[in-house]
Amino acid sequence: MSEARVTRDGLAGVHPGREARFGNGLDDGRRPRERRMVPGAEFTSYYGRPVLKVPSWAARDIAGYMFLGGLAGAGSALAAAAQLTGRPATARALKLSSLGAISLSTAALVNDLGRPARFLNMLRVAKPTSPMSVGSWLLAGYGPAAGLAAASAATGLLPRVGTAATLAAAGLGPAVATYTGVLLADTAVPSWHEAHRELPHPFAASAATAAAGMALLAGPRRENGPARGVAALAAGAEALALRSLLTSAGHAAEPYRTGRPGRLLTTAKRLAFLGTAGATLLAGRNRAAAAVSGATLLAASAATRFAVFHAGIASARDPKYTVLPQRLRLRAEGGAPPATA
Repeated sequence: MSEARVTRDGLAGVHPGREARFGNGLDDGRRPRERRMVPGAEFTSYYGRPVLKVPSWAARDIAGYMFLGGLAGAGSALAAAAQLTGRPATARALKLSSLGAISLSTAALVNDLGRPARFLNMLRVAKPTSPMSVGSWLLAGYGPAAGLAAASAATGLLPRVGTAATLAAAGLGPAVATYTGVLLADTAVPSWHEAHRELPHPFAASAATAAAGMALLAGPRRENGPARGVAALAAGAEALALRSLLTSAGHAAEPYRTGRPGRLLTTAKRLAFLGTAGATLLAGRNRAAAAVSGATLLAASAATRFAVFHAGIASARDPKYTVLPQRLRLRAEGGAPPATA
């Protein structure tokens, strides 16, 4: 057995700079290219499960609940404006549609909860810091007001009570239309939370689009001038709000642009453009054109709500939308640099 001689410079006869070489040698005069020994980080989780618990909400129930709540709340505000400006037929149509929408919205929420008692249990306490608690109390106050306003408009009875209920519903309507955006932003779901400041804005604009569409669909042609103006303003505001949302969400905006959410948002934009064009150019002259434009705007608003819902679910399923924003924030604060996928 030979015995290696240890010197101050290491083992005699061993040249670390040569034997430990990776890649190409130094024969061509260039620096050797080192082989990467550690693979790039991947955004995975234990057993392939998501980092976050994916919401178990059904799209039909929760996205439908958000759309119908927006239609009801904005519709009540538009109904009050129509009544105060001498457009009784449009006001009556919007009051009835708002009652129907909030009834269906509540039914969808109860269906998702499993049984009505769970909704009633949420009214046992009032917690101002909880969007769900605030929303429950908003529904509890708005529903009866919308019901009284619609009943008075349909029967002609108790006009003063009906007017008071109309104004009460109009006061609560904007909050009913937008609180679901605050509710989603308050969760840990990346595509919702990363845009928490902007998310209520497209909800408000989308609700106004739906209410204007309902006024065009259900109201008489001679009274639809203000609804046509609201449709144009709301559609433009919705487009700007969605652009701001996608900018502020950063990497978590990707689910809004791909897959089902991306297709839904593209559909919503096209429908909003067509509905606004029809409302602006044709709805003032033709009743059928007004109805078609209104239905198109309603469909655009619904597509927006479903797109936001599905984008959030997609981001919760993929770990990178949770991990990457956290690492970027750490890097900005002087912590560890982010890993690349």
